[in-house]
Amino acid sequence: MELTLARIEQKVGAQTHLYPLDLTLVPRAVTVLLGATQAGKTTLMRVMAGLDVPSKGRVLADGVDVTGLPVRERNVAMVYQQFINYPSMTVANNIASPLKLRKDAMAKGDIAARVNELAAKLHIEPFLQRLPAELSGGQQQRVALARALAKNAPLMLLDEPLVNLDYKLREELRDELSQLFASGQSTVVYATTEPTEALLLGGYTAVLDGGELLQYGPTAEVFRRPRSLRVARAFSDPPMNLVKATAQPGGLVLQGGVALSIALPATPDSSMTLGVRAGALRVHERPGDVAFAGSVELAEIAGSDTFVHVHTAIGELVAQLTGVHVFTLGAPITLYLDPRQAYVFDAPGNLLIAPEVN
Repeated sequence: MELTLARIEQKVGAQTHLYPLDLTLVPRAVTVLLGATQAGKTTLMRVMAGLDVPSKGRVLADGVDVTGLPVRERNVAMVYQQFINYPSMTVANNIASPLKLRKDAMAKGDIAARVNELAAKLHIEPFLQRLPAELSGGQQQRVALARALAKNAPLMLLDEPLVNLDYKLREELRDELSQLFASGQSTVVYATTEPTEALLLGGYTAVLDGGELLQYGPTAEVFRRPRSLRVARAFSDPPMNLVKATAQPGGLVLQGGVALSIALPATPDSSMTLGVRAGALRVHERPGDVAFAGSVELAEIAGSDTFVHVHTAIGELVAQLTGVHVFTLGAPITLYLDPRQAYVFDAPGNLLIAPEVN
């Protein structure tokens, strides 16, 4: 399905939940709606599904205006944060329920085969004759996902479906969903607050903030070239290091007189913001690097990475170092940056320079 939102706006009383936006989803691909809580993700999904009618604008499905068409008359599947299953039905009957409701009802044997196929893909085969209440939270969410997949709807909407699961289950299901989406024919919309999840799912990403659509495009491209500071803040985990800078002949001058040699495009304003992703900072120098001397304020080990918070003359910096490293609080440390890995934003916050892609 090609879903197009044309000048969609959503207001409730005096409050604006969605500002006017245009968005055409890439058919049969995954689009991630990325944004913080109250960015407008759920509101936008409800408009896409037909659960809500927008205050202004039109919703087009394959070129047909479906703006006023209720959800029961649309072929849409939706999975919510809270796993929703029919409590009195077995797992098998939960998964089979959308197949039995189809106008072109499938034969009993075909329904059973489809249920078994989906149960195998989502690793819930041993639980087909159990009731949902007898399952763990992760297993129940797999049932809800299997039921949505069984519908084989041209549009599938998933509103932070993994947020209430523990870390290990989220990792497992995320990998499985990526494979299932890649082999399907549905246009998938997946809402999340986590930049890492967007990168792992791939496809396309729409960045939302405060009810505004800031950028839409291939996920890797949006991550590498955020068109504004707002996008860079939303699509960075840990948060991008942002430092005030002044444009001068030959590059940027940061606080403390630190100079960064970088070719800048012509701009009427000398006020700039230097952006540095945590993973671009290192503790070992290479030729051409710029050095930021400072002291360790905090060191956090998260999985296989170490996050070091450093107080420097140009401001507070966070470096993401691969591996487990031990640092003494208050100890001197020098971080190094290849200037080619720097982002530069102009005074209004628009992207001027993005890192080179190797």
